[in-house]
Parts: sequence; structure tokens; C-alpha cells
Amino acid sequence: MIKLISITAVCFFMQANAFSINLDYVRANYDKAFADKKLCSQMIEDLKKENSTPLFLAYLGGLQTIWANHVFSPASKLNTFNDGKKNIEKAVSADPNNAEIRFIRLSVQKNAPSFLGYNAMIKTDKNFLKTHRKKINSDEVQQKIDKLLDV
Repeated sequence: MIKLISITAVCFFMQANAFSINLDYVRANYDKAFADKKLCSQMIEDLKKENSTPLFLAYLGGLQTIWANHVFSPASKLNTFNDGKKNIEKAVSADPNNAEIRFIRLSVQKNAPSFLGYNAMIKTDKNFLKTHRKKINSDEVQQKIDKLLDV
């Protein structure tokens, strides 16, 4: 009986931890989420399950700020945006030298309405990315950074 419970517990644990969202998928679809409400919602839900690294947390935050465009109520828009902003800032604090996280923050700050006041690090992140963008192994993210920096 104890063996059966142990085997069941191990199987449940393995199944619960088997979920893993593909980082390349998130990278490829990050900017598409602005126009695709269903895609944005699904990626947010997937990333909520996968918060194992600061990079995943940054993408979650970035998508939450994008989600603010898909909700109707002004209060919901602000709350959703602020939740995303907090997650991005947590990710930057956890891994301040990660260029991809800085890219996510810059992409949000450059596109956020100025009245939200989330724009203080634009110059800092631009300079950081100009110096460190080659540390990112993804060609797709490299291209997005070049476009964001107008290189």
C-alpha cells in the first residue's frame, strides 16, 4: 500500500513539473501578442506556470503590460499594467546584467503611454543594450533589439 502511494506521489510530482513553455516560442510570439488577444492570454497563463527564471518572469511581465491593451475597464488596464511592470522590475533586480530582460523592459517603456510614468530607464537600457546585445544567443531577439534601437 505504501509503495502504491509513493509511486502515485512520484508520478504526480513528475507530471506537475513536466510543464515547460518553450522560450523560443515566447520570443517568436512576444510582439504578436499585442494584436492577438487569445495568444497573449495563453502565453500569460503558460508563463504563470513557468516562473523558474528571471527571464520567464520578465516575459510574463511584458505580456501582462500588453494584456492591458486587451482589457476594457480603465481600472483593469492600470492594474494589469502595474502587475506587469512589477514583474519586469523583479526580473531586472534578480538578473540586472541580462540583456534580454533589459530588452523586454525597454520595449515596454518605449511603448507605454507617458502618463503611466514608466519611462525612467529608457536611456539606461538603450545604452546597456548597445553594449551587451551580442550576449544574447537568439538571432530573433537580436533582430528585435536592432529594430527597437533603430540600428
